[in-house]
Amino acid sequence: MNDTIPTCTVARYLALRLAELGITHLFGVPGNHLGPFLTTLRAEGAVEWVGTPTEGGAGQAADAYARIHGVGAAAVTYSVGAFNLLNSCGGAYVEQVPLIAVNACPPYEQWQNFRAVGLLTSHMSPRAESNLDVYRQVTVDAQVISHPGLAPAQIDTALTACLSERRPVYLEVMEDLWDEPCPEPAQPIVRRERPLGARGRDMLEDAVQAILTLIQEHPGPDGRPRPIVWAGEETDRYRLGGELVELVEATGVPFCTTVGAKAVVDGELPQFHGVYNGHASHPDVRAVFKDWATCRIGLGAWSTSKNLGGEQCVGTDWVMAAHGGVSVGTSYFPDVQLVHLLPALRDALVKAYGTGGLYADYYAESYSYQGAREDRPAGLAQHRASLSVSGPRSPRAEQLTYDDLFDRINHFLGQETQENWTVVSDAAFSLIGSMNLSLPAGGFLSQISWLSIGWSVGAATGAALAPEREGARPMVFVGDGSFQETCQEISTHTRLGLRSVVFVLDNGHFYGIEQMLVHPEYYSGPDPAAPDPGEPDFYNVLHPWHYDRLAAVFAGEDTPASGLTIARPAELDELLARLADPHDPVNAGPLLVRVRLDRHDYPRAMAYKVPRPS
Repeated sequence: MNDTIPTCTVARYLALRLAELGITHLFGVPGNHLGPFLTTLRAEGAVEWVGTPTEGGAGQAADAYARIHGVGAAAVTYSVGAFNLLNSCGGAYVEQVPLIAVNACPPYEQWQNFRAVGLLTSHMSPRAESNLDVYRQVTVDAQVISHPGLAPAQIDTALTACLSERRPVYLEVMEDLWDEPCPEPAQPIVRRERPLGARGRDMLEDAVQAILTLIQEHPGPDGRPRPIVWAGEETDRYRLGGELVELVEATGVPFCTTVGAKAVVDGELPQFHGVYNGHASHPDVRAVFKDWATCRIGLGAWSTSKNLGGEQCVGTDWVMAAHGGVSVGTSYFPDVQLVHLLPALRDALVKAYGTGGLYADYYAESYSYQGAREDRPAGLAQHRASLSVSGPRSPRAEQLTYDDLFDRINHFLGQETQENWTVVSDAAFSLIGSMNLSLPAGGFLSQISWLSIGWSVGAATGAALAPEREGARPMVFVGDGSFQETCQEISTHTRLGLRSVVFVLDNGHFYGIEQMLVHPEYYSGPDPAAPDPGEPDFYNVLHPWHYDRLAAVFAGEDTPASGLTIARPAELDELLARLADPHDPVNAGPLLVRVRLDRHDYPRAMAYKVPRPS
């Protein structure tokens, strides 16, 4: 008879597994069901608990942490906490972010009482499966742990699925199980890659050959091939930045990225030519991508509405390799993984065209686009410099515009600051405005498909705490309506001493992007014949806040925070000079910057949506 008493508990088992995955911070809002686990977590010491004001903010922080580190985690309490976390988990599921959602639920005894006499206690639902059923919709594995002997296998199964599928998983643990004994962790958690069998190799070879054929069948006017790569989100999620760099450097093929993948690799690579975002692209980027190139090779790019910027579809001269398959024109090759396609395509292109054989400085060629001007020097260097300018400067130089702000920030990040920054951009005009910032690898985070407004404020916490970006300051761009969703998360920035800079883009307290999507004619200018000339739709109007004053609300004696308002270019220049001075007190903690903008202003990249006055 074996009388050995297990030295591990369910709580310790989960804590050890999180530490094994390199998770240094667990985000969440506590509750009585979660308390025993957090006590054990602190005792173990490897993973630090970060309490946030809201469960949504915890999920946003865990999401951003996972995008940088490779996996992140949030922990909440049953129903009231779990349902608040659901939005963040849904976003992580759509955007392929490995997030571990831990939900502590009422003890086994309480469920037995409910089954026997119908007794409900705090946070319980008459449907015992309510939390589980909901999370099954936004996870690749969902487990309810009600037996300590089964807990290790259930935890390991979920964590393995999280790493392998690169999507969220859900662990619901009954409160009275945390301190119950269970076996110690045995084998390490490892990612299970999809094997490349004989059939897969054949499919891969066929896909690569189809891509070569597409390139050959679409030569430029000079008879030379003119492909361009469109690198996307999956090159980030699958950690394939190195393979992407090897492909473009070996072949010389030019590449753009999607908005969400803009900082997967360093923006200074000579083959990089900007962010392609459909009609919202910088004119030079769009000209290269759509006019100069004769075929487009999407590698890990998602054909979402935000990535295509007003375009409705891709064409027959496109390759789209994502979601575990490759479409080449009208042909489709299933079960071709991006991790195998990138090196295979690199080798095939080098064999067909030689090392560097697809390099082209189109601006030095005789090819002319958009009516090249004599006063504009030709060549690649001029093209890259032009990407920092989003559009013509506003004639009202005394009033800041979206484009003034982001052009000036671009210069600051590239020329004036000595610090490392992680730009965290929210949805809407913030995302469009920050699209052409020139940033190093890993220096940009955004939600490109789920687009939950306010995501950036909570995400900045996770971005600052991820070990891979240790020391990098978060720079957040968030609209005023978005900020009103998640302003409490500035409390977390202050509590942790994060030296974040949060630009709240206050365009006259209204939802500018919603106005643009529903009634873009508002941006054509006021109509004197209208009953309310120049007024936005009533439902887009927000209650005005003094955003900068919130810094004083969150600041403490040992936790400084600053707030200020800017409305003119000169005030922005003064602020950036202060940010570059390490001794300035605004750099001691979080800085809230209220940027006053005109209601009729918008990033020039959105001009394609605005009707022109007749």
